[in-house]
Amino acid sequence: MAEINSSPSEPMMIRLYKQTSTLEVWKRTSDGTYSLLKTYDICKWSGELGPKFREGDHQSPEGFYDVTPDLMNPNSSYWLSFNVGFPNKFDQAWERTGTNLMIHGDCLSVGCYAMTDDGIKEIFALARETFRGGNRSFQLQLLPFPMTEANIQANASSPHVDFWRNLKEGADIFDNTGIPPTWDVCERRYVFNVNDPRVSPLDPLGPCPIS
Repeated sequence: MAEINSSPSEPMMIRLYKQTSTLEVWKRTSDGTYSLLKTYDICKWSGELGPKFREGDHQSPEGFYDVTPDLMNPNSSYWLSFNVGFPNKFDQAWERTGTNLMIHGDCLSVGCYAMTDDGIKEIFALARETFRGGNRSFQLQLLPFPMTEANIQANASSPHVDFWRNLKEGADIFDNTGIPPTWDVCERRYVFNVNDPRVSPLDPLGPCPIS
């Protein structure tokens, strides 16, 4: 962590890719931008590329989520876990359902992301220290694949391509600035860096602000 000029108490972000079965932990550094700390192999995720729609579809979710301390579960049946926060505001706007969608240990998945016990031990500890540093949440970017235009075009026939292009907007902001964007929902789509969702939340079914 010292090599990237960060510390355990600094904010963190997690970016996850289904297609490559990888999870990245990013940490804020001394210049205010985030650097990649470590990449972990995902042992198991379930379903296919695309969002989760309903309880019982065995699909691992995609989207932007915020993990708060109350979503941490040190007494998980899969050793350690934290809830990704599904359904979030976007999911609820689309009436999507599901419960107990976790990033956890072991190598079994029914809609979750299983990291092995060794993997979740480190990730959980990083999250715990971030919260001990006074941070109220950390962002999860649950993505189908690295959000390049080439990957979008390679999957252009998918019914999810419009959703993925929406996710790409947020992913691109992070790639270009090194800072996780704020996100909110209006017109049943994600918008990024247009408001402070804690102070002036948008109506997920209402019109988006004019930029």
